[in-house]
Amino acid sequence: MDRLDEMLLELKDTSELMIDLAYSSLLYNNKEIAEEVVLMEDMLDELANNIQRQAIERVVQDRDEGKAFAVIKLAAAVEEISDAAMQIASVTLREDEPHPVIRLSIKDADTIITLAEVKEGSDLVGATLGKVRLASQSGMWVVAIKRDRKYVYGPNKSTKLELGDVIISRGPPDAEEYFQDLCSGEEHLEEH
Repeated sequence: MDRLDEMLLELKDTSELMIDLAYSSLLYNNKEIAEEVVLMEDMLDELANNIQRQAIERVVQDRDEGKAFAVIKLAAAVEEISDAAMQIASVTLREDEPHPVIRLSIKDADTIITLAEVKEGSDLVGATLGKVRLASQSGMWVVAIKRDRKYVYGPNKSTKLELGDVIISRGPPDAEEYFQDLCSGEEHLEEH
């Protein structure tokens, strides 16, 4: 996989996560998640611009205008998706009153998305997801990890957690507090 392919995959993964986060910010009126969408949108715009530049450079090298055109159209389409995610998240940031249908779906929601930073003193620092069995321990499934300005999408059991990582996870509402406390170091993993 060359650099352009890697960037396209990152663009796709980022836009998918943005949509999930945008809807979650709206459903749960969560400003922290909405603000994450804003940060991701800026990052995605920059990535889309880099993809379009690389596609143009490829035209010069390969003389394959069709492929470059397809890549540029794809990048533009994903930018539109990210803009839509921003519009959804902006409802939360503007503190607009959610539509009654949204309130109904909140009552019926059995899954939430939450963000938690891995802090000093947490049992998660330096551990892999497989070792800590985070989903089993906390009930929260890790969707992605934000490390500095980069995201690790679809982390697996060998993904190592670092101090300062922001874990984006999904799970039942009653598991959120323990998950947050585990990441902050206020709670500790159960020994087996």
